[in-house]
Amino acid sequence: MSKEKLVIFDTTLRDGEQSPGASMTKDEKVRIAKMLEKMRIDVIEAGFAIASPGDFKSVKAVADVIKDSTVCSLARAVDADIDRAAEALKGANQSRIHTFIATSPIHMKHKLNMSPDEVLAQAVHAVKRARNYTNDVEFSLEDGSRSDFDFMCRITEAAINAGATTINVPDTVGYGEPIEYGNMFRQLIEAVPNADKAIFSTHCHNDLGLAVANSLAAVMNGVRQIECTINGLGERAGNASLEEVVMAIRTRKDIFPVETNIDTTNILPTSRLVSSVTGFPVQPNKAIVGANSFAHESGIHQDGILKHRETYEIMRAEDVGWNTNKIVLGKHSGRAAVKARFEALGISFESQDAINLAFSRFKELADKKHEVFDEDLHALVSSASSGRKQETFLLVDMDIVCKTGHKPHAKLTLQVRGEDVVAESDGSGPVDASYKAIEQVVQSGTDLQLYSVNAITQGTDSQGEVTVRLERDGQIVNGIGSDTDIVAASVRAYLSALNMLEAPHTGVHPQRSGV
Repeated sequence: MSKEKLVIFDTTLRDGEQSPGASMTKDEKVRIAKMLEKMRIDVIEAGFAIASPGDFKSVKAVADVIKDSTVCSLARAVDADIDRAAEALKGANQSRIHTFIATSPIHMKHKLNMSPDEVLAQAVHAVKRARNYTNDVEFSLEDGSRSDFDFMCRITEAAINAGATTINVPDTVGYGEPIEYGNMFRQLIEAVPNADKAIFSTHCHNDLGLAVANSLAAVMNGVRQIECTINGLGERAGNASLEEVVMAIRTRKDIFPVETNIDTTNILPTSRLVSSVTGFPVQPNKAIVGANSFAHESGIHQDGILKHRETYEIMRAEDVGWNTNKIVLGKHSGRAAVKARFEALGISFESQDAINLAFSRFKELADKKHEVFDEDLHALVSSASSGRKQETFLLVDMDIVCKTGHKPHAKLTLQVRGEDVVAESDGSGPVDASYKAIEQVVQSGTDLQLYSVNAITQGTDSQGEVTVRLERDGQIVNGIGSDTDIVAASVRAYLSALNMLEAPHTGVHPQRSGV
């Protein structure tokens, strides 16, 4: 018996970007979008076009290059939002406008200050306006899981009559529970007379750790689209994890009445790209993409695996992209091999100069370590991209003294707005001394919210990737730096974050909670 298709709607570039400090540049969004397309994602939500000029440009850039996936932009149920989304999506082969309005009593009363009838009328108007631009319109009932059921039925029926082809009832605040949430969809689909004219969708947040469970429960009760993100990235505790949803559907074919089009072998490379771009490392015990997800230390487990893999493994590591790269890159590798590997990872370059710069950086790295892995290439490009935002501050030279019995001392030469400045300071460690020396010069007035070090690959010659999160006047940025020298990586990460704070601020999402 053939199974129904489950639409995979990826919102890493929109809802995932709402994680504090996870902001992505236009070029980084395009890189991720290309990998999502390679994975055969059905719908890519590229952003919130009206949120800022930068968001508009990012949605437009993704729409212009993606050919196989549907490209979507979020829009409140407001004319200006919908018009802006349509403008950004003009270049898309297949476009979707995703419009939403809050439907729970608490949101309608305290946030919108609107009556249910007013909300319904605005939703219908928004859907009709969006249909003037595209036949693919999604309507979301924000905070749907806490909405009155009768009103949910009324507004769903009206939205479908107005032309909505997808109805999304999100668990916006992560309040849902699988049995309750699944039953809600079953009852809604049964109660709405025109439910057969739309696909029903779920969008779950992970505040109680139930986002994936709620999403799958919804599928068992008639939902045929799941909205999710790579690595479970997203606001607050994150969203339903795409890799977990997809592999649950694939692994438990005996249970789920649906199938996806996803090329699962691209899950791990995409996970690593998103982690590298955002600076959010994947914890080792993360399902599917964590470093320990296919590791076995227990002697009993190892014995079982050696005798028959399925004794302790329910899926093959190769099916999600582990151990698929057989080409070893090193200092003797030529330009063609390096360029081919970049392309296989979904990394493209706008000009020959950019290719030459990337190859030069690769050679510098290959001189420091024996083998260069995919993770190194992602880090190389992400670090370079992070540093290009606006290079107000550059590291020219670094002299670190760290001896037993002596206080660590850092002497840095920085280029500040084109002029070389020398700064030095003691500290409790080499990184602390370096950061204090930088602050002597820049006096940034920032709060260091996060300093994280992640080994990119195995071995003592591994690059260290450092993520620094700085906050100033409510603006939060991530800086990323990578190097085989962890102090150098730390300095580059700090300067990268400072450069982002110096760059022109293009605005924030007017509706940070989204759906």
